[in-house]
Amino acid sequence: MISVSNLCKRYGETVAVDTVSFTVKQGEVLGFLGPNGAGKTTTMRILTTFITADSGTATLAGFDVDRQPLDVCRRVGYLPENAPLYDDMGAVDYLLYVAEMRGIPRSEVRSRVARVIEVCGLGSALTKRIGQ
Repeated sequence: MISVSNLCKRYGETVAVDTVSFTVKQGEVLGFLGPNGAGKTTTMRILTTFITADSGTATLAGFDVDRQPLDVCRRVGYLPENAPLYDDMGAVDYLLYVAEMRGIPRSEVRSRVARVIEVCGLGSALTKRIGQ
C-alpha cells in the first residue's frame, strides 16, 4: 500500500527527513512516533503530495507521489494538525472543489456533497467562510 525508499528532504541546511525507508502492506496500521523535529510531519506531507522530496521515492496504492499526485490524492485522506484550508472560500464552494479534485462524477457531486454536509453537521456553517 505504501512504499518509501531513501526519502530525503532538506530546508536549507536543516535535514528534515534523512534517508527514510519503510513499507506498509494493505491492512497494516502504521504510527509515526518521535520527538518534535524528527520528520514525521514532513514525511506525511510528502506522502500526501503537499510537498516534494529532494530525493528518494514514495508510492501510495501503487502511484508515485511525485509523478501521479492526483491519483494519490484520490486515494488518501489526510487531516494535518493545522488543516490547509482556503480561509476565504465558502464551505460549500470548498466541498465542490474537493469533489472535483477527487474526480467524483458530476452526476454524483450534489448528492455526495449533501451527504457530507449531513454527516458532518455543516448545515449551520454553509453561508460562512472557512476562516469563520
